[in-house]
Amino acid sequence: MKKLNITWSTILIVILGSLVFSIGVNTFIIPANLGEGGVTGMSLIFLYAFGWSPAVTTFVMNIVLLGLGYKFLSKRSMFLTIIAIIALSVFLKLTEPMHLHLDNVLVSTVFGGFTVGIGIGMIVLVGGTTAGSTILARIAHKYLDVNTSYALLFFDLIVVAISLTVMPIERALLTVLSLYVGTKAMDAIIEGLNPKKAITIISQNPMPIAKMLDEEIGRGVTILDGHGYFTKRKTEVLYCVINKTQLTKAKRKIHHIDKDAFVVVHDVRDVLGHGFMVDH
Repeated sequence: MKKLNITWSTILIVILGSLVFSIGVNTFIIPANLGEGGVTGMSLIFLYAFGWSPAVTTFVMNIVLLGLGYKFLSKRSMFLTIIAIIALSVFLKLTEPMHLHLDNVLVSTVFGGFTVGIGIGMIVLVGGTTAGSTILARIAHKYLDVNTSYALLFFDLIVVAISLTVMPIERALLTVLSLYVGTKAMDAIIEGLNPKKAITIISQNPMPIAKMLDEEIGRGVTILDGHGYFTKRKTEVLYCVINKTQLTKAKRKIHHIDKDAFVVVHDVRDVLGHGFMVDH
């Protein structure tokens, strides 16, 4: 696993994420007769129509899609995805008795979407996927140049539309609400637990700042050539991406080195590369 850059803690997070996902489906989604997006949504259609276990149908469909789209995943992501597929099927079976029948279906909608989103977010956070429509979205992105998130939403909505064959439109609309809540929960996990900031620094004393960022903060620095529009004076511009938790310390040390340094902090949505999250 060293070649794949995978630790036991990463595998544990994938397994825990699969457990949380399964609890959300069996505890909230199924008792309220709601649907889901992607492969899980299709498995729920089979459940409502034929009584087939989601644990089995989810596993079969995910394996088929994984076989079709394996070349769109890195070896690391493939390994974690296989673990997620197995864990999801096992936990979907083990948590089947955990049905929670609530009087208010809106509560099941919100908490079901939230729990499922948290589970997916944990898996994606460490570089895995839940296979299913994620692979189809990547295929659409490669061949149709469609944004992956929009493609994923498109496939999920197709599944919701198909679910109208086994549930009333009210439940289908609540499913869309559940998917929205799940998306927000997933974003909160991915971005909230993996926050990054980019800083651009213009200083007349750039080298000591670059050295400080490299040696004390532990982040690489890119030096860009620039010049002032009015003064035409050449200057070196520093660019660095750091963890949000390191930002306060970095700003304090920059100010200590050069009180007149011009510092711009940018929000960063995704970072791929050395020292940061591996592409999933």
